[in-house]
Amino acid sequence: MVSVAAAATTATRSPSLFSNSLSSSKFRVSTFYLRGNLVQTVTSNGTSKILCKVAGSTVTVAETKPQTKDKKNEFQIENLTTWLLRQEQAGNIDAELTVVLSSISLACKQIASLLQRSSIINLTGAHGTINVQGEDQKKLDVISNELFCNCLRSSGRTGIIASEEEDVPVAVEETYSGHYIVVFDPIDGSANIDTALTTGSIFGIYAPDKQCLFNIDDDSTLDQAKQKCIVNVCQPGSNLLAAGYCLYSSSVVFTLSLGKGVFAFTLDPSYGEFVLTHENIKIPKSGKIYSFNEGNYDLWDEKLKKYLTHLRQPGNNGKPYSGRYIGCLVGEIHRMLLYGGIYGNPKNKNSKNGNLRLLYECAPMSYLVEQAGGIATDGHQRILDIKPEEVHQRTPIFIGSPDEVEKLQTYLA
Repeated sequence: MVSVAAAATTATRSPSLFSNSLSSSKFRVSTFYLRGNLVQTVTSNGTSKILCKVAGSTVTVAETKPQTKDKKNEFQIENLTTWLLRQEQAGNIDAELTVVLSSISLACKQIASLLQRSSIINLTGAHGTINVQGEDQKKLDVISNELFCNCLRSSGRTGIIASEEEDVPVAVEETYSGHYIVVFDPIDGSANIDTALTTGSIFGIYAPDKQCLFNIDDDSTLDQAKQKCIVNVCQPGSNLLAAGYCLYSSSVVFTLSLGKGVFAFTLDPSYGEFVLTHENIKIPKSGKIYSFNEGNYDLWDEKLKKYLTHLRQPGNNGKPYSGRYIGCLVGEIHRMLLYGGIYGNPKNKNSKNGNLRLLYECAPMSYLVEQAGGIATDGHQRILDIKPEEVHQRTPIFIGSPDEVEKLQTYLA
C-alpha cells in the first residue's frame, strides 16, 4: 500500500515516474485534489470522498480492484483416490465401498500392464481350457480373473464374487467386516488381445444380502442350500450401488457411476494414477453411429432388418448412419457415451436369448448409460428391471442415445 503523503512526495519529485508505474490494468486510477490542507478523491464513477490532510499539490494514486475468486488452476488435477474420498465425505458412499472401488482400480492397473506386455511375456493365445459357457479361455482371461479375485479378497470388504470365468459365485473367506457383492467380467473382448485391439473390464457392486453371509475355505464344497443362497444374490440392475468399466486401448480409462452421474478417469502412466478427465458425462440425445454385428443379419427377425435398412438410407443431410463394430462391449459403450448412437446385440435363430450376460455385462453397462441420460432395453423391457434367474443368464440388449433407442422400439413394437 502507498500512503497518500508518500504518494504526494513521489508525485512532486517525479510525476512521470509515478504515473508510469501505475499504468498496469490491475489498478483503477483515482485523482486526488488539494483543497487547502485536505485531499479530496474523485473516482471513475464520479463520487468524491475526503481522505486526509496532506501537504502538496494534485496527487494521483492507485487503488487496487476488489479481489476476485481465483479460477481453478489449469494444471490442478484430481485423481481417483481423492475423488472417492470426497464422495465419502459428502455421504455418497461409505468407507467400505471406497476400499472395494480402490481394489478394483488396482486390478485394472495390473491388467492394463499385462495387456501392454502380453506379446513380450507370452500371454497371447489360448489357455487350453473352456469356461462354463463353453467358450475357449485366453491366457489373460484366467490371469485377469485371478487378479480381480485376489484384489477383492485382500480388500476385506467383499463377501461374494461372481465372474464370467467362475462356474458359480464364490464366497470370500477373508471377509469379516464387509460383505459387498461384486460381479465382473475381467476381460471383455478377449478375442481382441492377440491383435492388440480394444478390450475392457466390467464390474457392478451390490449391497450385501445379510441372510446369505457365511465363510468357506477355498477348497470347500458348497452344499445345495448355500449354492441356492448365493444364486439368490442375483439382483436386478436397479439395485446396483455402483458400476463401471475400464477401457484398455490407446488410453486406459476407468469409468464409474455411484448413482449420481458418470465420471471417467484416465490412467497417467508417468505416475500410475487415474486422473479425472471427464466430469458428469451426458450421452448425446441422438447420434449417427450404429453398432451391430451384421454378420448375423440373416439370423435376425424381419422387424430388426427393416430398422437397419432405414439406418443405411441417406438422412436429411444426405448421409446414412455410420456402421462401427469393435467386438468389445466396453469400447462400444465408451464411444457411445461420448458421441451418441446405438449398440445392439439382439437374439437370433441360433441364440434365442442373445449373447451377452445379464448380471455382469448388460446390467452394469445399462446402469452407466442410464446415469448418462441414455436408454437400455431388451426390446420389450428395461434391462435394469430384469431379475437374473441364474448367474450366467443371457439377454438381448439395445442401448444408447434416447432418440435412437426410441426409434428402434417403434420398429420392434
